[in-house]
Amino acid sequence: MSVMIGQNRWVGENMVRTGLEKVLGEKRELLKGKKLGLIINHTSVDASLQLSVDRFLEVGLDVKAIFAPEHGFRGNVTAGEVIEDQKDPITGLPVYSLYGKQKRPSEKMLQEIDTLVFDIQDLGVRFYTYIYTLAYCMEEAQKAGVEVFVLDRPNPINGITVDGNIVEESFHSFVGQYGLPIRHGMTVGELALYFNEQYKMNVDLTVVSMDGWERHFWYEETGLHWVMPSPNATGKGMAALYPGTCFFEGTNVSEGRGTTAPFEWIGAPWIHSYELVAELRRYDFQSVTFRPITFTPYTSKHKGELCEGIQIHVNDFEKLEPIEIAMGIIDTLRKLYPDHFEWLAPINSRYFIDLLSGTNELRKGSDQGEASLEWIRQKKTEAKKFAALRKKYLLY
Repeated sequence: MSVMIGQNRWVGENMVRTGLEKVLGEKRELLKGKKLGLIINHTSVDASLQLSVDRFLEVGLDVKAIFAPEHGFRGNVTAGEVIEDQKDPITGLPVYSLYGKQKRPSEKMLQEIDTLVFDIQDLGVRFYTYIYTLAYCMEEAQKAGVEVFVLDRPNPINGITVDGNIVEESFHSFVGQYGLPIRHGMTVGELALYFNEQYKMNVDLTVVSMDGWERHFWYEETGLHWVMPSPNATGKGMAALYPGTCFFEGTNVSEGRGTTAPFEWIGAPWIHSYELVAELRRYDFQSVTFRPITFTPYTSKHKGELCEGIQIHVNDFEKLEPIEIAMGIIDTLRKLYPDHFEWLAPINSRYFIDLLSGTNELRKGSDQGEASLEWIRQKKTEAKKFAALRKKYLLY
């Protein structure tokens, strides 16, 4: 059974209702009369996939500006590419970049605004940058006397699993801060509550929670359409493996960017795929099956070069441990190809692998011949501590 909300807007009986749906419906009074700045991108859509800014303007809410995170307001910018301020050609609204010369809204940007509204689909992993855009906006909003609304959305890789080491303070960056493990198991609304209290931001914060979301849900169980949060966030398999395969961004091994299966395909020109698969099958990774493949990236690392490697097929999403699997692959690559495998060179004296891992322990230990898989297994206690800490911030 379905019910219609407005013209051509259908919501299934078992569909999760996001915070956006609620402020467009029974909670609209919360934003009425406020001067709004929207921290949004292409994932900020209602159940019928209409962009939130269009819906807000349609119902008469006063939108003054849009604030664009990494990948841009309309999701048309590749990873890491600088975004410039601009005027949105469709709405005519100013679009301020939060991924360019600065990653925080300036005092000038907030002059005509009394309320910031965050509505972006996160991926549930520490190194996904949208959550730091949220945190930085909260900090600047407090200074400017601007209130913040967070319209909650699902954690697509479930809200139960907490895994990985805690980022160390000396390795804070835009891909790791605020004492988070690799998988935090929280929604953006819960993270906002955690940031605000745990780090004493003291911003005037309102989280508009979801209806119908349960912590064990994977995104496909929400009834919502999957809108890729970034150009390489292709779906459930990618999202499930990303907490581990993202580590290859800090190496000279392709993480599959520039292919049809980013973060599910791993390879390089110097890898022998059947040899690699044979070695990986020595591990007891029953939740996945490794398949030998070849691919030629059309962009990013090894662009235009024939690569051999693996595709990681997930057999059991509930038992999947993507971080351990990635560490096992790193150990195997170092064993098989010691003259080829490398960490990417540091930028401004910082290795990207250190920023992704939130420490230099992984890199240094691996360089000294220590098993990365054993290193991450020893970090289970850190994840357990965070799981206990986060309990008071959980909404579902």
